[in-house]
Order: sequence, then structure tokens, then C-alpha cells
Amino acid sequence: MQNPTTNELTLVEMAVSGVITTPTVRPGQYIPHPDGRATVLPGMSGITYNVRCGDRAFGWAGDHVEPGVSIDDDRNLGRHHALHYLNCIGNEAMVTSGMAAGERGIVIGEHARILVQFLPEAHDIMAPGDRIQVMTKGQGLALNDYPGVALKKMSPRLFHAMEITENAGRLHVNVAMELPVRIMGSGAELNSEYVDQDLMSGDRALMAELGIDQMRLGDVIAIRHADHHWGRSYREGAVSICLCIHGDSIMTGHGPGILTLMTARDGEIDFTTNPSANIAQLLNIGA
Repeated sequence: MQNPTTNELTLVEMAVSGVITTPTVRPGQYIPHPDGRATVLPGMSGITYNVRCGDRAFGWAGDHVEPGVSIDDDRNLGRHHALHYLNCIGNEAMVTSGMAAGERGIVIGEHARILVQFLPEAHDIMAPGDRIQVMTKGQGLALNDYPGVALKKMSPRLFHAMEITENAGRLHVNVAMELPVRIMGSGAELNSEYVDQDLMSGDRALMAELGIDQMRLGDVIAIRHADHHWGRSYREGAVSICLCIHGDSIMTGHGPGILTLMTARDGEIDFTTNPSANIAQLLNIGA
């Protein structure tokens, strides 16, 4: 087997920046369980000290828990969209203000905001409002010989780390697990280059039966019959390769967040299950 070639040498590298956000709480404060109970839980935005890539996606006393540091530039819509659309998983980031200035990290996800992970010691001295600059590279990355396969949010660094191979006109990818397309929920209506799609985790018995409750943040995921070229739709024979970027949710129709990395409309992607297929190992940013 050999490695597929890309147009990496033609990519444009640009700087974008955002500030560390403060934690957000839903309007009304209470989050409803499927059985009607309501509770207040932490989860989105801000700095999360004790959750990192490689940690479990299920079992936290939180909702949509995000690993690392959440950044945005929501005072200007153009800058907000640049931060979202130009960022790719594996891009390098650097703190440019505050006590942690000079510390470097890695983009690990995109939810309502961009998720970046630094060393724990750097997280300890960061504060909401600190500015982080990301050296973006990857938007426009394409495979030279596979016009039917699209790459999404994929930096060259992550592409090489995944050690994707090709043989007889087909690509081969290692994934941590496979998800059935029937459990994919909130986010199907969104642009597949903007934010994620949640799996629906409300059936806890099914999650345990399929082993999905063992999912880790940063796991590379495969979904058959999912075409993520323009949105996230069902297409017989399609294959999409994704990334778990946030934790579980108690909300109906929600669960761990799955971000698109690759999608093949005609199924030109084969995959093998390998528990080590997690960006904590691939990018050397372990939990």
C-alpha cells in the first residue's frame, strides 16, 4: 500500500485569532432530561481544566463538555466566520496576551466555538479574554486522485498523522469505532464545514450494547451511508470519517459531537477499527 497524494504545497497559511470565552449557560438555566427532569450543568465554553483529548466522552457531570480552551471572536461576524471556516484540526495556536503569552497549543475541535488544547500548566494561568492566534492551514486541502472524496477541517499535520493508505483505487483509514447512521441527530441541518453533528445517546442500553459508551474525546469515527459533502445526509454506500469533539448530553436528540474530516459519496473509503485512532495519540497531545 502507498499513501495518497494531496495538493498540500498549494495551501495558503493565514493567521486568525479569538479570545478565550467564559462558560455559557442555556437560557432558563435548566437542561431537560428525556424523562422530564431538569438540572443545571456545566459544559460549553471557557477553560476546562480536567477534561482533555483522550478522556472519556460519556460519564461527566456536565452537558456538551468541551476539552481544552474555547475561543471565539463574536463581536464581528466576519472575524467569527474566518475563525470557524479557516481553522483545521491540528493547526498550531499561540497565546498572544495574558500570563500565558507565548504558550503553544493545538486546535482539537470546532463546536459553537473553536477548541484548543495546551499543556495543563498553561491552562492554569489562562483567563477569559486572553487572545489566542491560530496559524491556519488546511482549508482547500484535496486528494489528487480521488475527486469524489472531500476533506473537511483537515490540516496537513492531521492528514499525515492518520497514515491514510491507498490500494486499487480505495483509501484505507484507521478508526476507533463505527457509528450507525440511524443514531445521528442534531446538526444534520448544518453546513458540514461549520460545527458538528451530535449522535443521539438517549437510549443508554443501545449505547452500551454497541460499545458507544466507551467513546473517547478525540476518537476518529466512521459512519457508513453518511454523505457529508454539503450537509449531513443519508446516502446508501457513502462513508464519512469524523472526530469526537465534545462530550455527551442529556438533551433529547443530542450526545457526543461528531465533526466531519473526510467524506466519500461513492464509498471509496475502507476502514479498520483500532482503539489507538485518537488525536491524543496521533498528535501527541495525550490526556
